[in-house]
Amino acid sequence: MNNSFFFGDNLHILREYIPDESVDLIYLDPPFNSNATYNLLFKSPDKDRWADAQIATFDDTWRWGDVAEEAFNEVTSVPGRATDVLMSLRLILGTNDMLAYLTMMTARLQEMRRVLKPTGTLYLHCDPTASHYLKIILDGVFGPPSFQNEIVWVRTTAKSLSTKRLPNNHDVLLCYAWGERVWNMDAAYVPYDEEDLPEKTKQKYCHFDDDGRRYQLDNLLNPNKNRPNLTYEFMGVTRTWRWTEERMKKAAADGLVHQSAPGRVPRFKRYLDEQRGLPLADVWSDIPPLNSQARERLGYPTQKPLKLLERVLSLSTNPGDVVLDPFCGCGTTLHAAEALGRRWIGIDVAVQSMQVVQDRLKHHFPTIEYEVFGIPKSADGALWLAENHPFKFEEWAVSALGAMHSGKFRNDGGIDGTFFYLTGSDDRSRGIVSVKGGRSLNPGMVRDLAGTVETQRRLTRDPKAIGVLICAHEPTRGMRDAAREFGKVDTLFGSIPSLQIITVEEMFAGSTIDVPAMLDTVAAAAIGRKQSFKDAYKKPRDLAQREMMFPIKGGLEDAPAEIAADATSVMPPFISRRAAG
Repeated sequence: MNNSFFFGDNLHILREYIPDESVDLIYLDPPFNSNATYNLLFKSPDKDRWADAQIATFDDTWRWGDVAEEAFNEVTSVPGRATDVLMSLRLILGTNDMLAYLTMMTARLQEMRRVLKPTGTLYLHCDPTASHYLKIILDGVFGPPSFQNEIVWVRTTAKSLSTKRLPNNHDVLLCYAWGERVWNMDAAYVPYDEEDLPEKTKQKYCHFDDDGRRYQLDNLLNPNKNRPNLTYEFMGVTRTWRWTEERMKKAAADGLVHQSAPGRVPRFKRYLDEQRGLPLADVWSDIPPLNSQARERLGYPTQKPLKLLERVLSLSTNPGDVVLDPFCGCGTTLHAAEALGRRWIGIDVAVQSMQVVQDRLKHHFPTIEYEVFGIPKSADGALWLAENHPFKFEEWAVSALGAMHSGKFRNDGGIDGTFFYLTGSDDRSRGIVSVKGGRSLNPGMVRDLAGTVETQRRLTRDPKAIGVLICAHEPTRGMRDAAREFGKVDTLFGSIPSLQIITVEEMFAGSTIDVPAMLDTVAAAAIGRKQSFKDAYKKPRDLAQREMMFPIKGGLEDAPAEIAADATSVMPPFISRRAAG
């Protein structure tokens, strides 16, 4: 199984494309049903003219309605423990928003149980909002004996903000395994911090050698006195020793044996820095959350620390194992898996997620290779997406050219996306993107965009703002003429058209937005920690021709034969659930 990223609904992808018993570990950090809207923040290069942009990546709110009722009926149509649990929860909770959330999770957990190997482990990351209900559902899906741990991650220090209850400062990781799972004992220890040792450890390891290494004196006597072959004189003392005489002499020669005075029983110097460390418990307070200045912060909602995922993967997988994250967000799980030599599968429903993951992985692992599904691989595939999923087409088209989608699909003021570009060595302006996925095109659409650009020029005091119209189909000659009539903008690097039209076919042929350099919005999400915004400006082609967004470079003629044969497909062939992983 190759490293793969799927764009789409994880329930559909799990059912249709992930084989039975093919995954070694599943980590999922789903929405917590916290009744909140999570935003992906992009920094503005000039807050006097443009505010920071926030894209709503998902509403963490679930509503009971016809869709939830249909999903409930589908899940409970098959007899079993999970059905019994969900029907019991309906009796207890009623048909409310929590039941809608739990129904969504049950359907997906059943598929995860199917794809997990008998030696595999599932970690479900949640908070106290629904953790008690989710544990009951996991008992139904996996069986109560499959429960391994409830791990408490202390994600922040307590705050004195609550007047009627204690503040919530922890998350929960529910760990389940339905067979003899992989468990790496060495990873279940935390190295000692000699600046902050437990008092008992400090008292035990109370000696120091000449170079400052801390050690304790351990017993060298054998508890079994009836060992003639181990009874001999050593350093003037005859006893029954733990080791052979040869080994004892070597230890003494290596300086590992201490005798406090002649005739005293020698003892073994056991160094603290050679021990495994402190055994992990089920409360993890040693991994801090990401603060606003953390180097790995990407501005993505609910981003978890890389160390947390590295610990989870180190405990329950071996190199080469397959790790699945069905709600992969900004790709922390994929980053940890790649760093530890594991294979991985990521699934997410947001185009912005794919863009963030792409840049993150390429930055840390420049030679990384993986497959991407759910994103058009050709102009025909893009047209299929425009006709069947117009909003997803709009998101993809904006992101594919390196711009930032507005996060809105209605009442967006004619602005589907934006980008920032350099006009001089230290000057920048903004671009407005509008997407037209339909076949009915006319010059009025160009004039509307021109009017939007003029309005933005006035509002933001930005006379060099430009507009870009992305068309799924070929625009009319009148549209091209109207775009030329809007004139040009002078930059230090030469003049550029004030209004540009780019078609899907032209995008796949290598066309990009005609500006000197564009702000990489993903890099801008992490900027603000003393870095210069100049570091985030790149050539438009470098942004538009992302390997993730355009797996085929230079057009369909360069595509592999198996892809060229089905140019419309944006997903792999159906994978049999019984296929080998």
